Amino acid sequence: MSALTLLISCEHGGNAVPPSLAPLFVGQEELLASHRGYDPGALSTARALARVRDDVPVFAATITRLVVDLNRSRGNPALYSAITRALPRNVRERLLADAYLPHREAVIKAVAALLSTGRTVVHVASHSFTPCLNAVVRRCDVGFLYDPGRPAEKAFCRHWMHELALLDPTLRLRCNSPYKGVSDGFPTALRRRFGENTSVWNWR
Repeated sequence: MSALTLLISCEHGGNAVPPSLAPLFVGQEELLASHRGYDPGALSTARALARVRDDVPVFAATITRLVVDLNRSRGNPALYSAITRALPRNVRERLLADAYLPHREAVIKAVAALLSTGRTVVHVASHSFTPCLNAVVRRCDVGFLYDPGRPAEKAFCRHWMHELALLDPTLRLRCNSPYKGVSDGFPTALRRRFGENTSVWNWR
């Protein structure tokens, strides 16, 4: 079996607004500070996970998802928010070139480089979720999102959940909750690109 290498990404690590778009977000400070603007705690969690070893790379993006959502595929209606969706096409394409593509391509390049050495890459995407959405309380503290059709992913997450439960039995741990691990997102895109050589999880 090839050696396992951990790689961590965080697509919603901050709520920064490019200076050129600042006028669009005047008066939107509360929205930017909410979960709709970024994933609170996701970046600090990613960095904490990376400290398990000295050589774990973290690829973090800090532009607000209200500009362009780095965790959505091109063509997904949620790629742009209501604030940026109506921008001219050339402006939206520039946002992809300046923010979206550099983050994704950096992760893809790193994964490809690691695979070329014969290693198996374990990619963990760090996200967070709001505890209540549309008046529905999510009874979950930590969600492990993975592809249930991949036995290795399922086994890894089950083991991770077991170890975390030992550390803190009060945590409510869930599989593929509050989202599905195979929904549209960067981890799903990486699975399609690299196949069985890459195992991918979302940590929320």
